[in-house]
Amino acid sequence: MALKKYKPVTPSLRWRATSTFAEITKSRPEKSLTRSLRKKGGRNNQGRITARGQAGGHKRFYRLIDFKRDKLRIPAKVVSVEYDPNRSANIALLHYADGEKRYILAPLGLKVKDQVVAGDEAEIKVGNAVPIGRVPLGTMIHNVELKRGKGGEIARGAGAVALVAAKEGEYAHVRLPSGQIRLVRLDCYATIGQVGNLDHENISLGKAGSSRWLGRRPKVRGVAKNPVDHPMGGGEGKSSGGRHPCTPWGKPTKGLKTRKKKPSDKLIIRRRR
Repeated sequence: MALKKYKPVTPSLRWRATSTFAEITKSRPEKSLTRSLRKKGGRNNQGRITARGQAGGHKRFYRLIDFKRDKLRIPAKVVSVEYDPNRSANIALLHYADGEKRYILAPLGLKVKDQVVAGDEAEIKVGNAVPIGRVPLGTMIHNVELKRGKGGEIARGAGAVALVAAKEGEYAHVRLPSGQIRLVRLDCYATIGQVGNLDHENISLGKAGSSRWLGRRPKVRGVAKNPVDHPMGGGEGKSSGGRHPCTPWGKPTKGLKTRKKKPSDKLIIRRRR
């Protein structure tokens, strides 16, 4: 993926950088694999705002993605690489030999007319899904399962990659994108390769309107408000708050540990950096 930069003919274009979509081969999604997506604007079933900063945005259709890769030992041909507005990664449309169509996350290097397959006898090749027990040490993987049959939960964003660091007993040591090393059962499936669309992190929106297209409303900093509106508000001149960062209701944020003790803690070898 390459980035397109604009001549600064307007102030908003000066820093704008968007994707060239050079890898995209089809503009319309497969109709049978789309569902309507209702926007809630951060409101719950009572109409109250429970997630601030959300509203508007362009209309989208949800693409059904095959995270499970449970069509085993049936080869599939890559028909197209498509843009997905619901995620940072691109997606690839597969046509299976039995006629079924499915979307998967498009890994780096996967091209139209390539053939992919899932199963315990599949070749160690980009786009193939195999049990982690068959993956050689040091191999890049993504869409990693944590429970067999539940579907991939780890390393699904653009550019994400996990590494198989070691194998011991019934578990593999998998190094996650965060730096955490975690035990994953050898029978859990993962897809070979790195998620594509690496330049997604370098995209610069350039103007407020682009955020509104994505459904993001403006956010006002707490220190810019009055004391009646926020615990961090007020002060003579510009103030950094004078207290630990918190929400408008006084709940600590930015650095507060929210993870409670879970049974899966015993599967974490090393915490994220």
